[in-house]
Amino acid sequence: MAKIIDGKAISKDIREEIKNEVAERVANGLCRPGLAVIIVGEAPASQVYVRNKKKGCEEVGFYSEVYELPAETTQGELNALVDKLNADDKIHGILCQLPLPKHLDENEVILRIDPKKDVDAFHPYNVGKIMIGDYDFLPCTPAGVMALLERSGIEVSGKECVVVGRSNIVGKPQAMLLLHANGTVTVCHSRTRDLAAVCRRADILVAAIGKADFFGADMVKEGAVVIDVGMNRRPDGKLTGDVNFAEVEPKASYITPVPGGVGPMTITMLLKNTLTAAKNRE
Repeated sequence: MAKIIDGKAISKDIREEIKNEVAERVANGLCRPGLAVIIVGEAPASQVYVRNKKKGCEEVGFYSEVYELPAETTQGELNALVDKLNADDKIHGILCQLPLPKHLDENEVILRIDPKKDVDAFHPYNVGKIMIGDYDFLPCTPAGVMALLERSGIEVSGKECVVVGRSNIVGKPQAMLLLHANGTVTVCHSRTRDLAAVCRRADILVAAIGKADFFGADMVKEGAVVIDVGMNRRPDGKLTGDVNFAEVEPKASYITPVPGGVGPMTITMLLKNTLTAAKNRE
């Protein structure tokens, strides 16, 4: 039976560390980290994320600003807000909640955010720094996965790691971080031949494709560490990951649940990046 990797508990520990460091900074007359979050339109999922980010900032003692813009906001108006935040010394991190309405260019916004305030680590400058292993910020979800492995005492070095999914936000950076930790990494995707056979080689399997309960026991090696990045809603409204938890848990050595595994770590890593951004400005 697998050990459950408790993302809620690990996230709480890291937030407590951040909170203590912020309190110490402020007591010593250093700046309070500041995060600005922009949301355009009224997508319910995005609104939930933004609320959670604001709550996270309050919890650790950050200064925060939330900009809720109407769906009809123009590219020029959005760009002007980003420029204003780039120039604001109170703001150390800027996050624009994606996806944006279809008439807006996400890449233009990502490129416009000052790389030193790009706490999502989406700017090509930061992506390049991650590639060479000399980074200031890490993308929040892959960084959360690495923190879960590290704090659970799971060694990556020398392990066979399989990442299923090649998105710019999770799959590609996740592979790079595992590689930096000396894992031997295979990235799988929709064109991978005999996906189940490749997955069965994994000592550490990271599932990030967005398909509910896709990974069954037949795709997992006995004793593997299984990290489920998926967040899907079943027809009955319940949340589930990409991994069929009931099937895979008896076979794995460690497994992350959904909800309560990788999910809580994402905003925590965003807070960590914002603290880093504030420290880098000194």
